Amino acid sequence: MTTTAEAVRDFDALDGTIRKEIAKKIDALSENPLLGKPLGNKLGMDLLTGFFKLYAARKKYRIVYRLLKGRLEVVEIIGIGKREKEEIYKLVIRRLQELNNTL
Repeated sequence: MTTTAEAVRDFDALDGTIRKEIAKKIDALSENPLLGKPLGNKLGMDLLTGFFKLYAARKKYRIVYRLLKGRLEVVEIIGIGKREKEEIYKLVIRRLQELNNTL
C-alpha cells in the first residue's frame, strides 16, 4: 500500500477517534483492495473514474484510492476527508488536476 503525502497529512489532521476508525478501514483495505465502491463522474468531471471510495466513521468520511497495476497490485490512497458537500471529492479532483499540470 502506498499513500500520497497529501493523504498522510489528511490522516494526521483527523482527531484521534476518527483516525482510529480510518486506520481500521485502511488495514481492512490492505487485506481486500476491492473493499471500496467504484467512483466515476463527480461534480461534472470524469477524473475519478478508476478510483474507489471506502466509507468510514458512519459514512461521514471517505478514503479515496486507486489500484496501481504492475507486478503486484498496490493500493494508492489519494485523500481522506469528509463526504459533506462533496468536500473529499473536490479535494481529490484538485490534487489530480495539479498532478496532471506538473506532468
